[in-house]
Amino acid sequence: MLKLFQDTGRRAFLFADRLANAIFGSKWNPLYHLGTMAFFFFYIVLASGIYIYIFYDTSVVDAYTSVEYMTHEQWYLAGIMRSLHRYASDAMVATMVLHLLRGFFFDRYRGARWFSWTTGIPMLVMVFAIGITGYWLVWDLLGQFVAVRTSEWIDWLPIIAEPTARNFLTNTSVTDLFFRLLVVIHVGLPLMLLGLMLLHVTRLNDAKINPPAGLAIGATVALVVLSLVKPAVSHEAADLSTLPTQLNLDWFYLFIYPLMDRWSMGTVWALVGGGLLLLALLPWMPPKRREPVAVVYPDDCSGCNLCIVDCPYEAIMLEARTGATSAGRYQHLPIAVVDESKCVSCGICTGSCPSSTPFRQTDEIRTGIDMPHKNIQDLHAATREALTKLTGQTKVLVYGCDHGVEMSKVMQAEVAMISLPCTGALPPSFIVYALRQGADGVFLTGCRSGDCFHRLGNDWVDQRITHHRKPYLKRSVPRERVRRYWAATSDHKQLVNEIESFCQSLRDMSPAAATAEAQDVLPGSETRE
Repeated sequence: MLKLFQDTGRRAFLFADRLANAIFGSKWNPLYHLGTMAFFFFYIVLASGIYIYIFYDTSVVDAYTSVEYMTHEQWYLAGIMRSLHRYASDAMVATMVLHLLRGFFFDRYRGARWFSWTTGIPMLVMVFAIGITGYWLVWDLLGQFVAVRTSEWIDWLPIIAEPTARNFLTNTSVTDLFFRLLVVIHVGLPLMLLGLMLLHVTRLNDAKINPPAGLAIGATVALVVLSLVKPAVSHEAADLSTLPTQLNLDWFYLFIYPLMDRWSMGTVWALVGGGLLLLALLPWMPPKRREPVAVVYPDDCSGCNLCIVDCPYEAIMLEARTGATSAGRYQHLPIAVVDESKCVSCGICTGSCPSSTPFRQTDEIRTGIDMPHKNIQDLHAATREALTKLTGQTKVLVYGCDHGVEMSKVMQAEVAMISLPCTGALPPSFIVYALRQGADGVFLTGCRSGDCFHRLGNDWVDQRITHHRKPYLKRSVPRERVRRYWAATSDHKQLVNEIESFCQSLRDMSPAAATAEAQDVLPGSETRE
């Protein structure tokens, strides 16, 4: 049942991704930047909130008046700031919830990813608490409704001796001191939230907290336009002697309040508490699985640091070498050490290691760091076997990803495939090896660009090929014989068309040019350039 639910949600996201890519392009697709967009909307909320606080009166009598002044008298700046504060807050909730759902549907919350998942839950709770207290501070009829309902909800818990709802029996029972306490909470919680947001990304390598500039500018313009077209306005001033009968709820924050009128307060607590507990336990619920973690081989680890800087989850560190090596090499150099609690079994470290090369003087293929369940020796054997299966006029070897299009769906007479845990686990030297052993071209595919299951795999592949990241693909390798196309599981048709186009481009190459290029790809060109 869980798998069916995840598959359904994943297909919905992939469909939405395709539409967003068509509109914004993959670089600015907001669905690929949900986490960074939540950070960005927080910045807007914080900046606009500081400006609003300058004009806000913290007394019960004048709070509503000061908000009305900002909304109507200084609409051209303070009014826009109030609307930005409101709509950016809504957008932050939307992006956070979508970010959570995407992580769940794409199964990116288990194993070493539990830390990011669980730290995100209190962040979500805190965002709602900040938003709810913000509606109190307007102190209109909606603020009155939220204050009374929240107090009644809290009073259901047997933790407070005196019911808090007594503070809202009459207009005179709400004191300035109580109101200023709300202001302190509303101002203080965002600072705690910022700390949680930074903690949320501490275990991520190359963590992004800012969206692409174009996406940030576009979002800001959209919020400003919305603020001008439909400015945020208040209800009538709060009056505890009357009962509000018609309210315009902000469903992003206040969706739970209508349930308090239909259900008991205990039932609402059970819904909220049970939902949060379920979210917190998800990473440890079945089907629970744990793949083998990366293993370091001291005899072949030179302590070059490449696997450390490439690991998406900072699961590898460099430490002083304590044991002796059989050959005496690297004896006085540091060695890579794997933190098993952080390893996600992506194999990107194997692709980063300059020792990961099929060009060896011995039959045994070894590397400084490897995955025990899908090691470099297996990749070498799979490459040789795949090359023997190529019988067409043009021979293309496809290296793909376990989380992209199913590789068996793209096989044909001219195409053989090999699937890796992540395309980033492919050492560039294997591209040289495949071309040397008879392949006319090497095709690389995996998750969609910007949406790598292991965060950084296809980025590292791109940079290795373009000579922006070690280990480099040798410049002598003809780039027209290497093509990349990043595709999601639903992009089977597009991937097949791209592979066919690649095969055709190889067939169109003149025999003389093909011979000259082939001679450039020599054994040993995999060396550590």
